[in-house]
Amino acid sequence: MLRTLMETQPRASLLVLRLLLGAVMLPHGAQKVLGWWGGHGLSATIQGFTGMGIPLVFAWLAVAAEFLGSLGLIVGLLTRVAAFGAGMVMVVAALMVHLKNGFFMNWTGSQKGEGFEYHVLAAAAAVVLMIDGGGKASLDGALTADRDTVTVPPGAAAY
Repeated sequence: MLRTLMETQPRASLLVLRLLLGAVMLPHGAQKVLGWWGGHGLSATIQGFTGMGIPLVFAWLAVAAEFLGSLGLIVGLLTRVAAFGAGMVMVVAALMVHLKNGFFMNWTGSQKGEGFEYHVLAAAAAVVLMIDGGGKASLDGALTADRDTVTVPPGAAAY
């Protein structure tokens, strides 16, 4: 089952998507866990989530998905699991916080908050990675590569 979860095709498009989603999610996770980039840190984040009515276990899962999941996406380890976590965080954030602000981000500062367009894009990227895996240069691919297969380059003598 673990092998099936980790198998992927060595496609560069999946590598690009995986790296970009991980790179975009990592600063948000670091805000929540480490307090970097204006974040409040782990205890304040957990307290804030539970104050919004999110059960404690889901608050911890959201923080783990954003921080550890983004690292998993960047290195391509358990990509489908990491993408699922990131996608769920985006769906919940869109529904609980951003839906009331409309679709568009608050580019002009005229809305009360940010819309959910970013969340749709991030969730879509997560869905692609859940379907196809981490792609080229992923630990998933390296760990599930068929080591018994030897590829002979065209024109080389095979003895």
